[in-house]
Amino acid sequence: MDLLVIVVLVIVVALFFDFTNGFHDTANAMATPIATGAIKPKVAVGLAALLNLVGAFLSTEVAKTISGNLINEGPSGINITPTIIFAGLLGAVLWNMLTWLLGLPSSSSHALFGGLIGAAIIGAGFGVINYGVLLSNVIIPALLAPLVAGFVAFVCTLVAYAITRRVSDDGAHLPNRRAGFRYAQIFSSSLVALAHGTNDAQKTMGVITLVLIAGGYQAAGTNPQLWVIASCALAIALGTYSGGWRIIKTLGSGLTEVKPAQGFASETSTAAAILASSHLGFALSTTQVASGSVIGSGLGRPGAVVRWRLAGKMAVGWLFTLPAAAVVGAIAALIAQLGVFGLVLDAVLGLGGVLAIFIVSRRGDERDIAGVAEVEAAAEIIERPKRRIRGLAGKK
Repeated sequence: MDLLVIVVLVIVVALFFDFTNGFHDTANAMATPIATGAIKPKVAVGLAALLNLVGAFLSTEVAKTISGNLINEGPSGINITPTIIFAGLLGAVLWNMLTWLLGLPSSSSHALFGGLIGAAIIGAGFGVINYGVLLSNVIIPALLAPLVAGFVAFVCTLVAYAITRRVSDDGAHLPNRRAGFRYAQIFSSSLVALAHGTNDAQKTMGVITLVLIAGGYQAAGTNPQLWVIASCALAIALGTYSGGWRIIKTLGSGLTEVKPAQGFASETSTAAAILASSHLGFALSTTQVASGSVIGSGLGRPGAVVRWRLAGKMAVGWLFTLPAAAVVGAIAALIAQLGVFGLVLDAVLGLGGVLAIFIVSRRGDERDIAGVAEVEAAAEIIERPKRRIRGLAGKK
């Protein structure tokens, strides 16, 4: 098969992965403000899509990590072929689709790294991976970032509730000063969406740049081209706009009941961690950071209950994401070694897997959207009497 055809095929699959990353990770930014009623679901995903698009143009440090550091370069450029990169992307896409079907907020980033690593090892041996970069820019941030974000969210939630407490030391009732957090969430969730674009869209940019270098269409060590940045930004924005209601439901109300002050603390902690990591070129999982922040905020809010059983299931999913995607990528790479027939078989099997997951998912889509609507309706019912009381107080 002509090399250009393979490169184009890889770019198409990479952009599809970017699309799945968008709808898989919509919940990172918008689950908590939807849960608290701060913003309507459709408005939320539209705003997240726009800010993901903008964020993708702000940085390319993470893209450089993938295109120039994670895979070792040989004397004539990248050691792996576009076919191997295609196999790795299949591993990432299939794992992303499966965890989305199950409603698990797993890491799209680790699915991508796992798929690429598994396929690269099959195609070029264990020496093709730069394990120092893998450890410093992927593994360590994956372990530390959720813990740090969770601790910051915990502290911020404690402080938020302490300075807006409703009962004074002498037992007197104080005015409600927490209403503003609902509106502040619009800003904080928007910041998370912007940060998500600066980190996650970069990963697909890095993969496309990697395949262009491997195919000889771009010099090794160069940055992503403008058309690559623009196409990846558009793909992740479209994916974000398509929703991701299953995972929104899990993060918005599954881990813990989220209140506005708590949601604001969680979102600002998530955004700070992601933006700092993007600046440093750390390709972390925004899903893990967001989940850690939600758990930390739940621990910080008095009376909140964290559902540790669900958190444990998510942690198991995080643990298996990279190796599971690596296994699928490795199998796809083995098949790809059969030549043109293997490449076509990979494409058919990958497309068949995606379609099968999509067909199964259609059975539960209406239920998941209804679940998000129920969360929003509950927040409206809670808020309605408060507005009535404030209105009567204003008339007096």
